[in-house]
Amino acid sequence: MGKRLFVALVILMSLSLIGIIFVQAFFINNALNNEEKQFTSDVFRSLSLVSKAIEDKELLSFDKLYREVTKTGRTPDSIEIKQLLIYDSFNKDTNQATRFKNIISEESFKVPSLFFDIGTDSIDIKKFTSRSETNVWDATPIDGEVNMQPIQTIRDYSTMDELSRTFYKQNYRAVYKNYPVYKRISNEEVLELLKSQFYVSGIKTAFEYAIYDKDLSTKIRSDNFELTPKTTIGIPVFLDNESRSSFSLYVDFPQRKKYLLSSILSMIVLSVVFTFIIILAYSSAIYQLIKQRQISQIKTDFINNMTHEFKTPIATINLAIDSIRNPKIIGDQEKVMRYLKMIKDENKRMHAQVENVLRISKLEKNELNISKERVELNELIEDAITHVELLVEDRNGYVKTHLNADKASVLANETHFTNVIVNILDNAIKYSEDEPKIDVFTENVGNSILIRISDQGNGMSKQVQKRVFEKFYREHTGNVHNVKGHGLGLAYVKRIVDDHQGYISLESEKGKGSIFTIKLPLIS
Repeated sequence: MGKRLFVALVILMSLSLIGIIFVQAFFINNALNNEEKQFTSDVFRSLSLVSKAIEDKELLSFDKLYREVTKTGRTPDSIEIKQLLIYDSFNKDTNQATRFKNIISEESFKVPSLFFDIGTDSIDIKKFTSRSETNVWDATPIDGEVNMQPIQTIRDYSTMDELSRTFYKQNYRAVYKNYPVYKRISNEEVLELLKSQFYVSGIKTAFEYAIYDKDLSTKIRSDNFELTPKTTIGIPVFLDNESRSSFSLYVDFPQRKKYLLSSILSMIVLSVVFTFIIILAYSSAIYQLIKQRQISQIKTDFINNMTHEFKTPIATINLAIDSIRNPKIIGDQEKVMRYLKMIKDENKRMHAQVENVLRISKLEKNELNISKERVELNELIEDAITHVELLVEDRNGYVKTHLNADKASVLANETHFTNVIVNILDNAIKYSEDEPKIDVFTENVGNSILIRISDQGNGMSKQVQKRVFEKFYREHTGNVHNVKGHGLGLAYVKRIVDDHQGYISLESEKGKGSIFTIKLPLIS
């Protein structure tokens, strides 16, 4: 996959993911707004019902008194005819005359103010009564005289309670218009009405309430109520005859946001979980793509390095074979032996490289059988140093030992751990531009032994230090590697140390050298 295509895919996938997150956020926000609108609508409807219930509750208590006054047979203070209707008709077929008469009377009762406690002398209670009468006369003369007595009379009498109550209600509202609200209803009654109505409406969150007279608070209020224009919801109460009022019932919900969020909490949780899974899958996919590109690049470098390193010994072997076949050389025993040794060394070099690759492959597949036995680490280090002594001496360098560990018995595989020390020493030699200067230390720390291999070579940057133990990784210096290799040595070292329940760390500074530290558990 080309770099441009890869970048384009990453950008498209990122934009798609961001778009999905924004869409999710939009729908959640939209759902929250809808919930808030529905909540506000439910509160308004509930307050309207509470307002009506407050007024009905007040009217009900005085309606009782009204019924007592009007049904006790008490003589009204005044009676007034409010309406009189007379209708006459004559039927020719039956020779009968009919008269319909309807009267509406108004009876007024004055009730002392002590019944109402409103600060006035008295209040008028009116009772309306409807009386109707139908008379039928026979218009046929008998003995030459017309009958003046009706042959049929139908009377109907009924009280007009609804009209009476309506008039009473209007009267009552006018009188109570400016009456103190705390004498009309109590805190307990308001709280109970609000609680019951909110419960019916499905509003199950804490609330604070208050009744205000215009812009002033009254005694009817909860302890923690605060009038906040943005969140407080109010509605008029105790309406007058013109449907106006100076009193308003307000409610506020301190945990409104939390309550609304809880109503869509399941949707939010599912949305967050699924979005997190998508982000995780996307990140993993991007990471794997980048990792695969890096591995592909590293493998390409590895193949190039391996090819280059194989080309030199193969060319050397071919030249040596051609030289041996030369008639002038084949008779020279010394030269033949020299070329044969050269062929053997180059073959051994290629074999070592192949073995290194195979060891790493087996380690990753857990197919490398590493048997362990008791080993004296100080002795093992001295033996490993002998493998590189000639290389160090050839470059006029040194390897100094400071084996200060009194206890050095560890459980290890002698061959593999010798390779670990040799690999680190070999790196110290290869990555020293001047003569290699190497110091090897051992010391006891608790129940462990520390091995420190210090050099004064090229050192490494912080970025390289983070990846130096990765398989196939080698530091790039432009398009050329100053030192030939295939990036497997330190990966092999780490795998062997880990297999020995040990720990390896690196301290390095560019241009000042490196220090490798290995920590292994001791055995008694």
